[in-house]
Amino acid sequence: MNTIINPPKTDWLKILQRPTQTVEAIEETVNAIFDDVKLNGNDAVKRYTSIFDGVALNDLFVSNEEVIEAEKLVSNDLKAAIQLSKENIFKFHNAQKTKKVLIETTEGVACWQEKRSIQKVGLYIPGGTAPLFSSVLMLAIPAKIAGCREIILATPPNKKGKINPAIIYAAQQCGVTKIIKVGGIQAIAGLTFGTETIPKVYKIFGPGNQYVTVAKQLATKYGVAIDMPAGPSELLVVADETADASFVASDLLSQAEHGTDSQVILVANSMQILNEVAVEIEKQIENLSRKKIASKAIENSKLIYVETKEIALELINEYGPEHFIVCTNDNDFYVSGIENAGSVFIGNYTPESAGDYASGTNHTLPTNGYTKAYSGVNLDSFLKAISFQKISKKGIKNIGSAIEILAEAEGLDAHKNAVTLRLKSLE
Repeated sequence: MNTIINPPKTDWLKILQRPTQTVEAIEETVNAIFDDVKLNGNDAVKRYTSIFDGVALNDLFVSNEEVIEAEKLVSNDLKAAIQLSKENIFKFHNAQKTKKVLIETTEGVACWQEKRSIQKVGLYIPGGTAPLFSSVLMLAIPAKIAGCREIILATPPNKKGKINPAIIYAAQQCGVTKIIKVGGIQAIAGLTFGTETIPKVYKIFGPGNQYVTVAKQLATKYGVAIDMPAGPSELLVVADETADASFVASDLLSQAEHGTDSQVILVANSMQILNEVAVEIEKQIENLSRKKIASKAIENSKLIYVETKEIALELINEYGPEHFIVCTNDNDFYVSGIENAGSVFIGNYTPESAGDYASGTNHTLPTNGYTKAYSGVNLDSFLKAISFQKISKKGIKNIGSAIEILAEAEGLDAHKNAVTLRLKSLE
């Protein structure tokens, strides 16, 4: 990892840069695949699946036989762990339900807000080097609680045309409607336009690599909403001499092993903890099965020393981490002061892995600095808030004159007339 000592503010933008390609470098490929899928449907989807995933598929959907087979292949221990995770995620997201908001703004003018589910949602689950069945739980559970009618899951197949059995099992446990064996750009394109068999959805959720992220952003040009721009994983830890260096190193490596384009950062006002963590990373990385991936990510990562906690907090808010771990003797300072973060983990015994799997919070979070404007996935992500109003004769008399004046001031005569006619009818 690169060690940086007291960087001046003028250098923050440069040192906090993510190791991602520019959208321009990816967009041409994404556009070409979108155009092909829009024009050629399933044929294009299958062709790109053959090119990128190395498998020729006859059927794009997981069959009932495959569902039965998957349940047999998942161990009882893993089933129990999935059940525990499912229960905690359900509890946390079910608690996010809100009641109808109703208020009489003026006598005779009733306004209220009710939430309705998004009818058709697409859930993208990465496969590749790490099939994230945990993301199935994180997305399908709140979708089911929200009452989404169609929950379509897309995930890439292996070279035998199979989906990881844990992904299939988790999907069945959480009420997924259909599972399609398609990944990458072609999956997002299929969900955006619909094909002969892939349903078109109204909103797409889920993490992915940089190509999937750009594909999701392109989907919005065609009237499909997305949860957020969620690209390569990232983690920032703030620590001082009270932190356990081995814990901190393990957390940094837990995100580094996600992918070669992941980024992890340690910010500290103690050179002691900085040095101890550096040593621990070198020690722990040797025992990782994904050492090669983690090592590449570590090259993109930083150990940053700053003199005060105030400077540290300002730098952290400027970065806006996806995951933010606080291990200091003044955790409250950072917890109360953090403004830009996807999910916060507090204290020596709160590993980021807990949020990834079983604490109950959602791990689908904004990256690349988008925490400055986006929230992570939550129950409201699968809902729309619709406003209602009902005005009585008394109510239109009370606010009618003001509407007429406002409409006339904007030069909108028809708006004014819609009120004037009603007021005259009541004279």
